[in-house]
Amino acid sequence: MHQQQQLGMPQYISLDKQYSLACEELKQPENLFIAHILREVKVDEEALTKKTTIKIAGNNRLIPVQKVTDADFQILAAVFTNNVFPTGLDLRYNLLSDAGAVHIAAFLQDNHTLLYLNLMFNDIGTIGAEFIAKALHRNDTLLHLRMTGNKIDNKGGMYFAAMMQINNTLQKLDFGDCDLGTQSLIALATVMNHNESIKAINLNRPILYSEEEETTVHIALMLKTNSVLVELHLCKHEMKNFGVEHLCDALYENTTLRYLDLSCNKITRDGVKFLGKLLKLNNTLEILDLNFNRIEDDGAFYLTEALTTHNRTLQALSVTNNSITGQGLVALSESMKTNPVLSYIYIWGNKFDQATSVAFAELLKSSRLKPTGTDVEPYEVDGNTYLAEVSHGLKRHYYWTPSYGEPDNKDANASLAITPVAENL
Repeated sequence: MHQQQQLGMPQYISLDKQYSLACEELKQPENLFIAHILREVKVDEEALTKKTTIKIAGNNRLIPVQKVTDADFQILAAVFTNNVFPTGLDLRYNLLSDAGAVHIAAFLQDNHTLLYLNLMFNDIGTIGAEFIAKALHRNDTLLHLRMTGNKIDNKGGMYFAAMMQINNTLQKLDFGDCDLGTQSLIALATVMNHNESIKAINLNRPILYSEEEETTVHIALMLKTNSVLVELHLCKHEMKNFGVEHLCDALYENTTLRYLDLSCNKITRDGVKFLGKLLKLNNTLEILDLNFNRIEDDGAFYLTEALTTHNRTLQALSVTNNSITGQGLVALSESMKTNPVLSYIYIWGNKFDQATSVAFAELLKSSRLKPTGTDVEPYEVDGNTYLAEVSHGLKRHYYWTPSYGEPDNKDANASLAITPVAENL
């Protein structure tokens, strides 16, 4: 508030002009990329009535980028403190470090309008995580925070676990590729036994040294009691069939989880047997991501049995790169003929044969499967049918922004169309 009075900017001066004044006031050189982005943002009565996310992403490939530094953010904070209309701030792929996290924390403590903050793939470490987490003890506005790709390590994860015991506003947290360890994963799972606001959490690719899967066991225990969580990402957890069994046992008692991501693990057909049994009774799950496991034909058969005769809630199934041959893929296609709910199926990276190509071509021709609901497209050469890959999926743009088109395209990110749980998924 002091800084706002000190800079003394009128409410409707353009953001780039406010930015220039702030740079002058704080004796800092202007960042031309920031100035360009702010020049495009309208500041008027209409802007005050709608949600606006300002995207200053450092991986923008359409215009020259001068990445945002710690000093740059200090000036941005001064500008945004004067404006109540920005509800989202996207700062992915920049140069923000622990020093910048100090300014981010101060901004979060004072700000009462920001709903979405994307800090993915900056250089924030454990110290920065401590500042941001402690600032969120007192922030009651922010709904979605992406820390993805910042190496906050195990200790940083512990600071956020402590924050989640106090903050009851945040709905979505992304800690993927943050180098979380066993201790912080267990702490986060334990806190979520009682947290009643977190609807979605990404815990992808922690650093785990044990083969005991104790983190999966704790997450399973949490799922037994948690009645809020809708979306859970457990990609690259070194999860094996033992862990899947525990998760499935817990999900018999869970009535809220709609999106389960088990991609890039070590799940085989025996693990999918537990998932098949679960799907016969579960009437909550809508999205199941099994990409990059090794479920093979038998795993596909277990899923097919559940989808054909029992399950009527799963809308999307992704089994790309799972060593499934024609038999298993044809079986999955057959399940769609009797299952009216399954609408999205992704199969690329498996072992296609002529029967697979014909089966999926027929599904598409009959309109049982829409072209936007799968990642393959049939074509013919010399009377034979083949499948080409199409850029559709559950979450194609999780880590990057496309060069053109919308990053939230519903074909490339089907999960947005099925179970959006917070702003700016």
